[in-house]
Amino acid sequence: MIYPSIDKLLNQVGSKYLLVNIVSKRVHEMEETNYYQLKENEYVSKKPIGRALEEVANNKIKLK
Repeated sequence: MIYPSIDKLLNQVGSKYLLVNIVSKRVHEMEETNYYQLKENEYVSKKPIGRALEEVANNKIKLK
């Protein structure tokens, strides 16, 4: 099973298109700055895309 679930993410974001845009921007930020919202041991995923999705699921990324 994929974590976090797409259903949970879509309840927070609203559309798949917006989710992809948010996550892609966050991944670029993570790669450029090496700044992560959660501690290293709190992430389930080891890849930046999964980590960005986890940040969305944990309400660490706010939508304007």
